[in-house]
Amino acid sequence: MSFSPRRPLQLITLALGVTLVLAVTPIAAQASVKNPTTKTVLKAAQKAMAKESGVHIYVTSKTGTVKSVVVVDIGATFGEETITSGKDRVKIIVTPTDAYLSGSSTGLTKIMGLTAAEQKKVGTLSVVMKAGTSPYTSFHTNLTTSVLSGILPLAKGTKYKVSGDRAKDYQLSWKTAASSTAAATKSVLTISSGSRTLPIKEVITGTTGGGTTAFSKWGEHVHRYAPAVANTIPYATVIG
Repeated sequence: MSFSPRRPLQLITLALGVTLVLAVTPIAAQASVKNPTTKTVLKAAQKAMAKESGVHIYVTSKTGTVKSVVVVDIGATFGEETITSGKDRVKIIVTPTDAYLSGSSTGLTKIMGLTAAEQKKVGTLSVVMKAGTSPYTSFHTNLTTSVLSGILPLAKGTKYKVSGDRAKDYQLSWKTAASSTAAATKSVLTISSGSRTLPIKEVITGTTGGGTTAFSKWGEHVHRYAPAVANTIPYATVIG
């Protein structure tokens, strides 16, 4: 099988060719960071996210004429991600013992990179990957709360200011240079100045596309049920 499990944010960026916007429901401003700077705001946000048991992420994006939606529920030991890009669809479920991958024929080939022969073996079943294997570990890492530590930007190259809206939240901005696979982008991340210093919104613009992401249900306890055994196919069978 040629697909490469990736963290949700990387998967969206690489598969859809867009960057992200992060958002949470704003909390009443309380100037939670004294003498805020780029470093102190990022430190406070990192600390706040580390206390969260889960979060719901809803992403909408557009590249050219293709609209895409990514829905992710990140929990401590369970996680789920659904990617819909035009007619292509992929679903990933992670439990403490297994990870499962399913999707449309084009979703499995275009988004996840399966070959036509591998996709034919999978059909309408879910590929099951056992805990302890490399594919499981990758999906588990990408769809559980450990992935949140990689959401925030590095302090170097990031500028800080207070946003102009009513809440006077913290606003960070930075630029990402173009690469061989992606155009240059500009990101503006707003972080709540309320009692929980969590990301509110990140707006990213580029010449080839853009997107918006809503973060909600911070602190949710995520639990997902595995597909019936009869509806699964082992990872090793698909690669073989």
